[in-house]
Amino acid sequence: MSLHRYILVLAGAVATSVISFTSVMAHGPSFIANVEAGAEQARDRAGGQGIDVRFTTQQGWLTRHPVLSGGNRLPPFFRARAAAAIAHAPGVGGVHWQPDRNRITGAYRINEPDELHCQDKVEAILRARSIRFADASAAIDPASSVVLNEVASALRPCVGSIIAIIGHTDASGNPSTHRALSQQRAEAVRTALIRRGIPADGLRARGEGASHPLEGLDPYDAANRRIEFSVISVRPLHPTPVDTPDAG
Repeated sequence: MSLHRYILVLAGAVATSVISFTSVMAHGPSFIANVEAGAEQARDRAGGQGIDVRFTTQQGWLTRHPVLSGGNRLPPFFRARAAAAIAHAPGVGGVHWQPDRNRITGAYRINEPDELHCQDKVEAILRARSIRFADASAAIDPASSVVLNEVASALRPCVGSIIAIIGHTDASGNPSTHRALSQQRAEAVRTALIRRGIPADGLRARGEGASHPLEGLDPYDAANRRIEFSVISVRPLHPTPVDTPDAG
């Protein structure tokens, strides 16, 4: 390629980049302004007044992944519900709470998800009482409604994490049906938690059958019929600058 042609190609590439960058700078702010307005409306409808929604990164770049802060006087349930509503607003790519260690407000001690020990709280609930099902069925016993309410309350502060719901059976009966039944029971609990306001996209149901009896128990012991929870991970903050005016 001749030097003259190379210079022309390079100049064209630079011009294209400048046009692209100018387009982003011209339209990005208006796009984010519209997304922000929708997010704030969603927040208010969910009762999250007082929660700040910031659509810029620490470096000052516009982003579709807002950082939430404030709302300290709101109960955890309202903060979680508002966060879920904001996350589902048009154009929002995901939300994250600003780290705020050991914040104490009024009657509520509110920490960030990685310090809330949601799993420990759920395990404490299930040590005292269990989620019960009809015999050889995935139908949840109506008497377990109170336990499910408590489990949902314990999990709400960890909305944004991936929460595994794991079903187990004992070794009695037909081994070929164990895994299927445990999967169905895990899915029934998942549905029950969704109905109680836990976002569906963070819940995973898995059936293990009789493959993991409780330590020290006979595999045939009925106590092995159980539901366990595991908070797998907290989604990290990876802000994504707006690189196209119509980023969806």
